[in-house]
Amino acid sequence: MRIAAVGDIHLGEDSQGMLRPALLRLAEHADVLLLAGDLTRHGSLSEARVVADEFSGLPVPVAAVLGNHDHHSDRQDDIAALLTDTGVTVLEGGSATFELPGGTLGVAGVKGFGGGFAGKCASRFGEREMKDFVEHTMASADRLREALAELDTDVVVALTHYSPIAGTLHGEPPEIHPFLGSYLLCEPIDALPADLALHGHAHFGCEHGVTPGGVRVRNVAQPVIRAAYATYSLAPQPAGAPG
Repeated sequence: MRIAAVGDIHLGEDSQGMLRPALLRLAEHADVLLLAGDLTRHGSLSEARVVADEFSGLPVPVAAVLGNHDHHSDRQDDIAALLTDTGVTVLEGGSATFELPGGTLGVAGVKGFGGGFAGKCASRFGEREMKDFVEHTMASADRLREALAELDTDVVVALTHYSPIAGTLHGEPPEIHPFLGSYLLCEPIDALPADLALHGHAHFGCEHGVTPGGVRVRNVAQPVIRAAYATYSLAPQPAGAPG
């Protein structure tokens, strides 16, 4: 099955029609489109309407998670509802199953959050503010685990905005890695496991990475892939084959 993905498109009120020509021909290249958050610039409803117009009525199903920019104006619930009304499946601790030509695709999605990576990460210790920071990521990872666990499909994709690994952050200043993702998001991806993990957020990172358990990770932030979307082909594993 062919999976198209992109994140960090940061559409504004002046972006109407920017992606639409490429998206209308999407079915020639992909069976589904996954959006890895930061769909708007400032999380306003006027920007979200542009996003809805760009991605409505496409020839393939569309699923999305929101990103930190989409939360900026505290209208994330309204943005999610608006996109849902136009046919986009918005995930935050939930999952969706799609019947595609190559089999069934399950997508588990959360925004995720920061915290850092093994050996260089925040801990749930000290001030309440630090505990809140880490506990938010822990809760997000738990929701991702629950969403992955409820899927029974030929192929499983974990969709987040924040990165589950440090490997796709190469090119970003190390000082900001704790604000770009967390190893806690990786644990359920490896444990269940997923077949592919997609994220955005790291504009200066690299596209290709892999989890400690061997799951392929792709950073699909548009400044990284430099295209309207990237496409990845996955084949269902035969019964009894290793993941």
